[in-house]
Amino acid sequence: MTTRLILATALATLASTTAVFAHATFANQPAKIGSYVAATLQVPHGCDGKATNEVQIKLPEGFISAKPMPKPGWEVEVITGDYQNSYDNHGKSVTSGPVEIRFKNGELPDNFYDTFVVYGKVAAGDPAVGLAFPTVQLCGSDAKVAWDQIAAPGQDPHDLDGPAPVLKLAAAEGDAHGGHGAHGAHAGHGAPADQAAAGGHGAHGAHGDHAGHGDHMAATNPGGFETVTAGDLELTAGFTKAMLPGQPVGGGFVTITNKGGEDDRLVSATSAQAGEVQLHEMAMEGDVMKMRQLTDGIAIPAGQTVELKPGGLHLMFYKVAEPFQEGGTVNVTLTFEKAGTVEVALPVGSARGN
Repeated sequence: MTTRLILATALATLASTTAVFAHATFANQPAKIGSYVAATLQVPHGCDGKATNEVQIKLPEGFISAKPMPKPGWEVEVITGDYQNSYDNHGKSVTSGPVEIRFKNGELPDNFYDTFVVYGKVAAGDPAVGLAFPTVQLCGSDAKVAWDQIAAPGQDPHDLDGPAPVLKLAAAEGDAHGGHGAHGAHAGHGAPADQAAAGGHGAHGAHGDHAGHGDHMAATNPGGFETVTAGDLELTAGFTKAMLPGQPVGGGFVTITNKGGEDDRLVSATSAQAGEVQLHEMAMEGDVMKMRQLTDGIAIPAGQTVELKPGGLHLMFYKVAEPFQEGGTVNVTLTFEKAGTVEVALPVGSARGN
């Protein structure tokens, strides 16, 4: 596995909390093996009264193609690595992908509760033990809560001081082997998290769309956007994509060409169809994908074209009450430092990226 060294010195000296009142758990009903699930981790408190600033979630073997849902006010890092086994995903063999998700630089006060969502495919697992997601909360530079203990076979997780959150599983329909969902997978190393990845009788799984932040990386421009000008700026190729029921987050894209002699900057965006619109960036640094809000806006240099596109710079629509429907439009107000305010209508394409 490849990752970056993050706060290594500080983490080595963190002090663990001595009193906790509730465990970190998943809010989900049992997920069927072979299906996609938005694993919703519930964080009920901080560290001895201190606010949680970072949540690190290690993804178990058998949970593949993971994508975190962004949270306003938090940065997200996706750490990738090799899987122990090979899994089938839409007819393709998958041997590597995200292995850890880190929600960073946020602020969750101790007396508040929040959730952190990671979407992925349950490619393998055993309903008898589920999938354990070892999780650590960091609170400032001197405190943490570790939910990273995995129960031994037959052990009651409630006997552990810091049990790892477990996603409960259900056998896939028609799967007489219960927990065998990996393509060509073999037994793990004996611990329940590895046992959950055992088996070799896999189904190809659900072919549904992926919800959340990372999914718009596969979005396809449906066309139909009318060119808009604002001062020296020309806006083309705008679009968004249809959203699944219950999906509260969507992405938006547009190409901006600055034909003038002065730099400009996109400083904000709003839409009546979303509670909040943020400017975001997705970028890989080695094997770590960083997803962050651009609070200083997006520069539009003179004489250059800047693309807000899947997998790079983009708009993020939060708190969407009515999911975007294919064939419709999403009206957005863009505000530029020099060109001022401009209204655009983004055509809504298919929920499935090509």
